[in-house]
Amino acid sequence: MPKLKKILLVILILLSIHISFAAKVLIPMDRSQTDHLKAYGVVYWILKQGQNVEWLLNYRGGSFMTDTRPAIIEEMRLRGVNFERPGNSSVMQIYSTIDKNNMDIALLEKAAKIAIYTPPNTQPWDDAVTMALTYAEIDYDKVWDKEVLNEKLNEYDWLHLHHEDFTGQYGKFYANYRNHKWYKDQKQQYEALARELGFESVSQQKKAVAAKIKKFVNEGGFLFAMCAATDALDIALASQGVDIVASPFDGDPPEPNLQKKLNYSNTLAFKDFKLYTSPMVYEFSDIDYPPSNNPVARGAMADYFNLFQFSAKYDPVPTMLTQNHQNIVKGFMGQTTGFLRSKIKESVVVLGEVKDGKQVKYLHGNQGQGTFTFLGGHDPEDYKHYVGDPKTRLELHKHSPGYRLILNNVLFPSAKKKKRKT
Repeated sequence: MPKLKKILLVILILLSIHISFAAKVLIPMDRSQTDHLKAYGVVYWILKQGQNVEWLLNYRGGSFMTDTRPAIIEEMRLRGVNFERPGNSSVMQIYSTIDKNNMDIALLEKAAKIAIYTPPNTQPWDDAVTMALTYAEIDYDKVWDKEVLNEKLNEYDWLHLHHEDFTGQYGKFYANYRNHKWYKDQKQQYEALARELGFESVSQQKKAVAAKIKKFVNEGGFLFAMCAATDALDIALASQGVDIVASPFDGDPPEPNLQKKLNYSNTLAFKDFKLYTSPMVYEFSDIDYPPSNNPVARGAMADYFNLFQFSAKYDPVPTMLTQNHQNIVKGFMGQTTGFLRSKIKESVVVLGEVKDGKQVKYLHGNQGQGTFTFLGGHDPEDYKHYVGDPKTRLELHKHSPGYRLILNNVLFPSAKKKKRKT
């Protein structure tokens, strides 16, 4: 009789293992995926339902796997996302392949609460991240200076910076757009808000906002920035208490010897940069490479950058941030297109660079208890984005490797390194 009980127990254990494996659904992220961007939205939706997802790092382009549910299958069908239903032996083979190769599993446990730093009157197509989240159907809130200064960021896990100028120079559009109505209206709006918040100038107010954003990161927040927000944020942090802006912006000239007064130890990513203070120069500093005021003429057909390959088992964070179905990504310009390698701190991890090694396109670093990730350029599918350009239609770019980098960052805060028993 005891022997029969043992046999029944073994059968029950094997049956439970079989049921567990057979009830998996795989969301492939290689070239078999019908909509890479919507796939991220499905994963975020699953997390919001309280269900964990396994991120299979370096396996088929960074695929996802989770326990199947009828609602999940229906959701993927509605969104046009390709999925597979691996059986017991296939699931075991997936785990075996991951164990034996440069792959690993990151367990996604909770959907991050997302905030987009953006002006109240901005257009959705002015920001690639807003477009990516909208297309992927990922929830987000908007915050602006009042919310940041009133500690509203404490309610969020992840913050994206609109291509914003934290130096108070109105994006350095003075030379070309100072007589345009939109520029004048924005200047009046910003000056009125600065007065309302008790600041003498927009420059002082924006620097205070930059300090609050750094505090958010120090206390465990995840920061993702693109375009001009990347270097403008660090310039604002380095110039706390220093007047670096010309008279058209705050009524008086920059203070003497300002370059020697910059505090590079207060920045997140950049060091030893030189500021361009002339209002007639469409550039903040020599961080940007190629410089916006004197771009290197490569052209869209010749402009690419390479994603680095990392060890999934030993470097899971940069591995997550670079998951893609291709390692060569076409370049795209912006007010800040990329970062001059010599201006990047040694502690920062380079995730992607142009072949010549001078331009870093994608980087990541730690700050306090949190992290920051910077991606140069304005819109991965709009090579030269100009003021007034039409909206990028992401339904035409559902396999965009550049937009995948954005959405990797959205899921990154949900990840907890998973250790499986061998």
